[in-house]
Amino acid sequence: MKVKKDDTVVITKGEYKGKTGKVLKVFHKKGRLIVEGANFVKRHTRPTQTRQQGGILQKEAPISVANVMVWCANCARGVKVGIKILPDGSKARYCKGCGELLG
Repeated sequence: MKVKKDDTVVITKGEYKGKTGKVLKVFHKKGRLIVEGANFVKRHTRPTQTRQQGGILQKEAPISVANVMVWCANCARGVKVGIKILPDGSKARYCKGCGELLG
């Protein structure tokens, strides 16, 4: 999986198609991730000691990694990501469109 936490991604399929957001959490084994401000679900909660008021809460649900692309600020669009081996021996991700290293 070439998407990491705190990456900016654009959603390519579904109800939130075209929306960009920051990756909040990545589930590597399931191949899913949570994007800030996308794929909202409603959760019915009852009052507890910690949360005094119950009701219907909205929260982000996981979305498949196949439905997002990493956002390249240089290209200003979603791009494919490759991996380069740098001269010091470390690996870095890069944009396959413009060749710029991604953070």
